[in-house]
Amino acid sequence: MLISETFYSIQGEGELTGVPSFFIRTSGCNLRCAWCDTPYASWRPEGTQRSVDQLVAEVRAQPGRHVVLTGGEPMIAPELPVLAAALRAAGFHITIETAGTVAPAGIACDLASISPKLANSTPTLEAAGEGWVSRHEATRWQPHVLRAWLAAYDYQLKFVAAAPADLDEISARLAELTGRGAGVKIPAHKVLVMPEGTTMERLRSRADWLGEACKARGWRYAHRLHVELYGNKRGT
Repeated sequence: MLISETFYSIQGEGELTGVPSFFIRTSGCNLRCAWCDTPYASWRPEGTQRSVDQLVAEVRAQPGRHVVLTGGEPMIAPELPVLAAALRAAGFHITIETAGTVAPAGIACDLASISPKLANSTPTLEAAGEGWVSRHEATRWQPHVLRAWLAAYDYQLKFVAAAPADLDEISARLAELTGRGAGVKIPAHKVLVMPEGTTMERLRSRADWLGEACKARGWRYAHRLHVELYGNKRGT
């Protein structure tokens, strides 16, 4: 499978923030987010072909027991279910970081870290071209797929907010997921909202209004610990 990078680091986002984790980043994505912080795995996919056995051996060589399968969009990698099954058999805790646009289909997963994309993610025509803008808009929000993830796994819903208006969109999307007949309940503490940005200065500039909004709604404010510890660097 095409792998952009692997590294052992500290989980910087979500419920497992601070936990030593081995990251396997697949290369390739079905979206083109305007603020993507890993363009080498999405906008310009790059990497090397690695076998499942090679990846599992690399994970085993590290002391941690948590593995994060991320991207890009890892769920579009055909070999991902085989890798996840091998990691499960080896006794590792598996987090899958996904935009929630591809159905899980029974993949081994202990924590589904689902990051549905808001309107702020849509790229400009100048940056992506009309084809990718249309494709991104048609793909980024898949409520039936999201409900399948929520029903099957322990999960966290992680949204990226760039402006206060994004909070209304988050509320509307949550209402759509849990509306009449949906059969889905989402506790407020399972909703994580992260400020958009790849530098501490940018993150802090949004912390005040976002923190207050999370307090008012009962949502979790999602810090980006890895940016604070290492900066916006690959392999962290």
